[in-house]
Amino acid sequence: MFFVFLILWIIFNGNFTWEIFWFGAAIAGGMYWFVCRFMGFDMHKDLLIWKRTFLLLRYVVILIAEIIKANVSAMKLLFSERDEIEPVLVRFHTTLQTKAARVLLANSITLTPGTITVSLEGDELSVHCLDKSLAEGLSDGIFAKELERLEKVK
Repeated sequence: MFFVFLILWIIFNGNFTWEIFWFGAAIAGGMYWFVCRFMGFDMHKDLLIWKRTFLLLRYVVILIAEIIKANVSAMKLLFSERDEIEPVLVRFHTTLQTKAARVLLANSITLTPGTITVSLEGDELSVHCLDKSLAEGLSDGIFAKELERLEKVK
């Protein structure tokens, strides 16, 4: 948080000099002390935010890659010579502990083409898949593994 305050100070000043930097460091230090003292923030939370930020960025990259792969898979399915597409509704339980992680999993599944999360109740998800082939690996896929890794950061 200290570095965020310092960077904002430099950006809002519009230019960089060592005088602005050192004065901004003092102001940022005072603001950081205030936030820690009166708003329940501490150094552990600060480190946790940074660790999770990098894992979230990794998750976004994986999500984009999976969206691209699902687009290709859905296009192959739609342009194939198969006469019938076999939609399926899949229900599975997730081992994710936090509600935020479960919601992120449900939204990530919905973002990938060919799948829509129909409901999320507790730890059970219902997902409609355009075809049976798209339903493979939903419960223990890469999204769930990355979100479990994110939850383990303490």
